[in-house]
Amino acid sequence: PGSFAGVLAVSVHSIGMLAKLYSEAIENMDHGPSESVVSAGGNRWDVLGFATLPQLIPEFLSFTLYRFELAVRSASILGIVGAGGIGTPMIFAINARSWSRVGIILLGIVVTVTIIDFISGRLRKRLV
Repeated sequence: PGSFAGVLAVSVHSIGMLAKLYSEAIENMDHGPSESVVSAGGNRWDVLGFATLPQLIPEFLSFTLYRFELAVRSASILGIVGAGGIGTPMIFAINARSWSRVGIILLGIVVTVTIIDFISGRLRKRLV
């Protein structure tokens, strides 16, 4: 299939999941601050800037970071099944029985995912 199919699959899935998560965040939003801004004489832009966005931006960024982590993890799996990504060199090394190269690639994947997970966790703690 190639790398284009892998990118397309991950992106379509991520966009769909992000749309679902974003819509749930909007549905579960507290409407108290919006009503307070309106009762104080604010217009639609005031409601958006002072009540809606401060509630939604941290959740949206948290969901986006989460999906990015999953996309990075999926890249190695997609490469193994032939859709490009870091898994492609790994499957070639496995087929060639080059176990030292497989170990280096796996170590690189684990380190990269761990660093992204750590940074993403720290950012989410600050946001939420």
